Amino acid sequence: MVELATIGFTKTTAANFFDRLKKASVKKIIDVRLHNTSQLAGFAKADDLAYFLKEICGVQYVHQPILAPTDDLLKAYKRDKGDWGIYERSFLCLMEERRIEIRLKPELFSSGCLLCSEDKPHHCHRRLVCEYLNSKWDGALKVRHL
Repeated sequence: MVELATIGFTKTTAANFFDRLKKASVKKIIDVRLHNTSQLAGFAKADDLAYFLKEICGVQYVHQPILAPTDDLLKAYKRDKGDWGIYERSFLCLMEERRIEIRLKPELFSSGCLLCSEDKPHHCHRRLVCEYLNSKWDGALKVRHL
């Protein structure tokens, strides 16, 4: 069983964000955002985040865009206020097309934490990634949403 956490960085302070990672004993952040350099990301911009993670928590930073939605999918849901059910089905099909369960291995996620912007996992693709991989890997991931 591989322990994997997930976390979002919006609606929280940097102190709360980094404290949750430390308490969860996360060793690696796996960034699943398509756009990880947005000015709106604050402390979670890719280069800054990698520095803060290393200095504050001793945590490695990895960007995995293969686990991110496409720009078109993201815009249809976010900008155009699309339907979550349609987004979910489309994203699951995208992961299947990308064959992420074959291209990645459970060990990659060991002591890891999937990072996205959404504060809660309910309507976030990081939850879908975990559920999809667990369905393909016979429940190999023990997931905890921070």
